[in-house]
Amino acid sequence: MRFSWPLWILALWAFLALFGGWLGLSPNEIHLPKILHGPGLHTWLGYDDLGRPLWDRLVAGARTSFLVAVVVVMLSLLAGTLIGAVSAYAGGWWDHLVVRVIDIFLAFPGILLAIALAGLLGPGINNVIIALSVVGWVGFARLSRAQVLSIKHREHVAAAHALGTRPYMIIFRHILPLIMAPLIVEATFAVAGAVISEAGLSFLGLGVQPPAASWGSMIRDGAHYLLVAPHMVLVPGVMLMLVVLAVNLLGDRLRDWLDVRGR
Repeated sequence: MRFSWPLWILALWAFLALFGGWLGLSPNEIHLPKILHGPGLHTWLGYDDLGRPLWDRLVAGARTSFLVAVVVVMLSLLAGTLIGAVSAYAGGWWDHLVVRVIDIFLAFPGILLAIALAGLLGPGINNVIIALSVVGWVGFARLSRAQVLSIKHREHVAAAHALGTRPYMIIFRHILPLIMAPLIVEATFAVAGAVISEAGLSFLGLGVQPPAASWGSMIRDGAHYLLVAPHMVLVPGVMLMLVVLAVNLLGDRLRDWLDVRGR
């Protein structure tokens, strides 16, 4: 399996997010003489409208997007997989109830529902994580339910049931290991969605608040100076595009690699 440059992009993103605080950067330090200065030999990526270094703020924004993406995907994966698996295995009225709830969530565009929740909860990174997690579990629940329905009548599951194995043990030991491959692929695409959603909420002012940095808020601030200082939009915009593109390409290649029939 060859991942080439997408893996390097994601490795750089993770490195900046995890170890950026040890690089001695000052994302909130203001240099008045360098307001709106573009990239140069000694200025790296330039400065914003307040004279803050864009490289430092780009690294701080990487930490924000990485934190939100990882936490949201983990919470959504755990909650959605558990709900979908239990629903499919139990069946009956519980399964019908879960299906109706999933249909209700799918009736609304996910980003609009996240905007509404973030608006109700108020701005802040914690509320962004809650809003995106409330929206994100649906895809994992639908996928895990479909996978469990396709394998819950297999011989090894029937044998475990006949031997008196408790239902939760059957789910965790005999079913979940068999459905993790498609869920992992779904998680990679969910990371890209979480990054985009966090940037969108921050662009609207519902994400992290100043002076904290986010790629979305950096693009919003730079939109006012697009004609005189385009680097304020290009720097976070290109980084956001590269990360999302790398995650999607990695997910595609991971899906092809896990597809035994395709190989």
